[in-house]
Amino acid sequence: MVQRHRRTGGSVAAVVVAAGLLAGTTGCSSTGAAADGSHVEDPADVVRRSADSLVGAGSSKVSTSMEMASGGTRVTIRGKGVYDFRRQAGRFDVMLPRDAAGVDGHRPITELMAAGALYMKNRGAGVPSDKWVRIETRSLSDGNLITGGATDPLAAAELLRGARKVGFVGEERVGGAEVHHYRGVADLRAAARGASAGQRGALGVAAAKGFSRGAVPFDVYLDERGRVRKVRQQFSVADANVASTTLLYDFGTPAKVRLPAGKDIFAGKIAEP
Repeated sequence: MVQRHRRTGGSVAAVVVAAGLLAGTTGCSSTGAAADGSHVEDPADVVRRSADSLVGAGSSKVSTSMEMASGGTRVTIRGKGVYDFRRQAGRFDVMLPRDAAGVDGHRPITELMAAGALYMKNRGAGVPSDKWVRIETRSLSDGNLITGGATDPLAAAELLRGARKVGFVGEERVGGAEVHHYRGVADLRAAARGASAGQRGALGVAAAKGFSRGAVPFDVYLDERGRVRKVRQQFSVADANVASTTLLYDFGTPAKVRLPAGKDIFAGKIAEP
């Protein structure tokens, strides 16, 4: 699986093959707008701090949506789960799209995200249903921003450490929360330099060879504590475009993530589609 991903150089076909997808401050000033209009913060600085705000929040529930478009083909992959930002670990059920006849082609893939690794169960392609596949995220050219079909929410926030050309769009509501909407681009190399230890390696790989452009357009929605409530990022991968949307809610929800034991990890050959 990893070898196939390397040969294709990060195309949407490789994305699909890799994941087996088709076989504490409050108030307006914390988000850049002072009540009296004075001492307004640089929107880029506000956005760059959002990853730290998530770590301070501890954990949350997460919903993800990934839209992949190449030529005349478009698919949407959805996921739900929980994430512990301090441990940099999460658990997700990734829902695969129906085929052209409207038939589900695969059970949901269970994914465990950890600093430096992605684990997948119900992977298919010759992997027994009771076994996990383990992939080192530094071996993935996109740093696991899109390979698994669900973007690691902390990686999405860490990517914002490279925020550039950021503008304040306006105040809105997301999931019942008042949010500040910002729009800009994230420089991958700058993000990798500023990322936490657990994310730096994967983002560095993504910056070096993962995408057709070194800058990732984004829209991010921050609540009064500077926490990401929603982020949408657009990636260019070879001849395809991928839009990843991540929603965060119910902060403080326990996120129990137990990584599989060595005996439960598949060591055989992954079948090619």
